Amino acid sequence: MIQVKNAVICDGTGKEPFSGELLIDGEKLAEVSPIPFGELDAEVLDARGMAVTPGFIDAHRHCDLAALYDPEFGRLELAQGITTAVMGNCGLAPAPCTEEYRDRLYDFLEPCLGTAPKNSFFPLVSEFFRALETRRYPLNLGVLGATGAITAASKGFGNVPFDRKSRHRAEIYVKDAMEAGALGLSCGIMYTPECFSKTEDFVFLAKICGEYGGYLTSHIRGEGNSLTESVKEVLEIGERAGVPVNISHLKVTGLKNHGWGIERAVGVLEEARGRGQDVTADAYPYPGGSTTILSLIPPTVMERAKGEAAAYLGTQEGIHDLAQEIGKEFSSWDNMVSSIGWERIVIGSVVREEDRIYAGLDFTAAAALSGSTETELFCRLVHENSGKIGVILMSMVQADVDRVLCLPYVSLISDALYGGGGMPHPRLYGAFPKFLREYAGEKSALSFAEAVRKMTGMPARRLGLKDRGTLEPGNYADLLVFDPAKFTDRATWQNPRQEAEGLEYVLVNGKPPQERGGKIVKK
Repeated sequence: MIQVKNAVICDGTGKEPFSGELLIDGEKLAEVSPIPFGELDAEVLDARGMAVTPGFIDAHRHCDLAALYDPEFGRLELAQGITTAVMGNCGLAPAPCTEEYRDRLYDFLEPCLGTAPKNSFFPLVSEFFRALETRRYPLNLGVLGATGAITAASKGFGNVPFDRKSRHRAEIYVKDAMEAGALGLSCGIMYTPECFSKTEDFVFLAKICGEYGGYLTSHIRGEGNSLTESVKEVLEIGERAGVPVNISHLKVTGLKNHGWGIERAVGVLEEARGRGQDVTADAYPYPGGSTTILSLIPPTVMERAKGEAAAYLGTQEGIHDLAQEIGKEFSSWDNMVSSIGWERIVIGSVVREEDRIYAGLDFTAAAALSGSTETELFCRLVHENSGKIGVILMSMVQADVDRVLCLPYVSLISDALYGGGGMPHPRLYGAFPKFLREYAGEKSALSFAEAVRKMTGMPARRLGLKDRGTLEPGNYADLLVFDPAKFTDRATWQNPRQEAEGLEYVLVNGKPPQERGGKIVKK
């Protein structure tokens, strides 16, 4: 047993912290009390002068391949207090995958998820689960079924409607994911091939997920000009399918949409919540996001490329096509180039060594360095790097980010990507301590207890994890011990590869991380 003494306990429920002690018996919390236990036959962990909280839960992390293939996986997460991470977000996942579409899918995923060995192949989500279970982890992991991978495996990457056969295949894939233990289903409606899917396609998939008690979380169709309509679409999917829904990384992009755009979307969400719909959202504490460069290609170009964007943009026809379309506005798709400008799109990671001079530069600066136009450089980079480029989009303003994160139904996520080298987004290294430092500290926007709830109890309830996220007897002993004044992020835009610091102790299922106490958590 472990006796945690002299603690200031912040239990993850949102209640005010209180002085007390905790008793850990094996993997679980046996007692949590404001009254000292006295002398016990137990190992003593003295938390004097420090806060004790549940371990943080990152419900949106793109660590699917890192968990399998990175021998150092877990270090970055644990340094910022993450004891449970959930993968399969934004519809992006390495499973299910058909042999026909394996290379195309994995090339598309690489800027987000990282590189997979050529022999890796997961025809079913259940097989991906089995691969995860062959390793021991220092933190807990959860998996979502990803509708992007399911769609690609069912009918390919092109603009091809679902038919009876492909729907049947998709149904098999969703059922396999949920029966294997997926916590829910995620969509990436903005991304190929899901951008070609109709609302009713997502309703069909979500209904199957709901039969297993899962929920739906979605990267919506558009986060700029079409933000409100895109939020309404996900609400409609949830209502028609009868499932709880979550809006992934709620934000507004596009310079002309700042301020008023997020207020309109929040109004729609609160109207839905007011009429009883089970809807939540999540967000990260940065005014910039990151994604694959392929998400910047207009769907009209992607359709003409027939799923082979990298090859197509290496032709004169493809270059001319992109040049014609890249400046246009679309009614149901966010054109980031036209909405924020080339100068706010930063090249994050590349594959080719000779292109690494562009990492950390925006496209305008990189084009000047290359002696070409932004469009020409874009096409060349996509073509010569096989589309495996990560970009950082400085598409938001901090006031909108603050507005979203202070909403009582919005939890914190990192949305961290693991693809490539170069200049990763700092959220990979520091999203959670940054949130605590800024919102419960410097900005005084939230109480310490509420900030902790947004990282613990709230995501646990959304994920259906009944025995995690709060410090209560019978729950798993995932907990952190730290001085809030010393626990901080160090990653910056200019120098992102800096780990968080200041945690004194981390326990995962009652064990220190080095003892590999993590579990695969399932629905």
